[in-house]
Amino acid sequence: MIELRHLKTLVALRDTGSLVEAAERLYLTQSALSHQIKDLEDRLDCSLFVRKTRPPRFTSAGRRLLQLADEVIPMFKAAERDIGRLAGGEAGRLHICIECHSCFEWLIPTIERYRANWPEVELDLTGGHNFAPLPALVRGDLDLVITSDPVDLPGIEYVPLFRYEAMLAMSKTHPLATRSYLEPGDLRDQVLIIYPVERDRLDVFTRFMDPADIEPESIRTAELTPMMIQLVASGRGVTCLPNWALTEYLEKETVVARKLGENGLWCTLYAAIREDQKDAPFMEDFLATAADTCFTNLAGIRSVQAAA
Repeated sequence: MIELRHLKTLVALRDTGSLVEAAERLYLTQSALSHQIKDLEDRLDCSLFVRKTRPPRFTSAGRRLLQLADEVIPMFKAAERDIGRLAGGEAGRLHICIECHSCFEWLIPTIERYRANWPEVELDLTGGHNFAPLPALVRGDLDLVITSDPVDLPGIEYVPLFRYEAMLAMSKTHPLATRSYLEPGDLRDQVLIIYPVERDRLDVFTRFMDPADIEPESIRTAELTPMMIQLVASGRGVTCLPNWALTEYLEKETVVARKLGENGLWCTLYAAIREDQKDAPFMEDFLATAADTCFTNLAGIRSVQAAA
């Protein structure tokens, strides 16, 4: 009567706090998700949560099913990993490179979870700021690259992880803080603080300023996100960061952030892997762990499938 998909649906609803976001996480339409919950309630002849409350308030029956889900779903995942090992996926190497500086924020927890489940996989992590990681992936020097700039290369597949909004952060007293969104020309007289990478790997240039033939007054680099935020907060410039990387600083009112363009600048983060490894159990589980960690810990991200 109760199926695993029902339990996953209730967990997604609890974790996201809304039907819309739960549907995105499960790659369903909101209508399909609502129908699934209604079907389960009809089978059980009881309500599982109170409608029109946000976050949803679960009934006693709903809370009991969530308790069951928290026990059963990890058991299913563990069984799938064990079967993968038995099928020949025990050994493996996972050398990861990050092109996105702020990705360390969610990738480290992902690796910690993954290492506990796959202790036999050789793990390594590096930043791709001083070399070209995608050609290294083709050569076999790397096994996975986190990037927002896919390049068509032979034998490489890009697995979308999530979509995020790139936003411009500035001090609370900055003149641009009065705007609801920014146009490229607004950055012409600004000091733009960026990570020390080539500009063709930064969306604020390639997808916002360059098409309008706009240059900032000057460019300043900083290695770490907290360093960039402190420079911005003290009025030394502005910076473009993912919305989820800004959550902590916006909640503390350290800085403010504005959309780039009326509809916002939405980007997709990918895991680049070699096609010959995409079906390896240890690789499949890493990608699943990364997706689960992202949607659990990061605010403001969207499912790629739901956005498409």
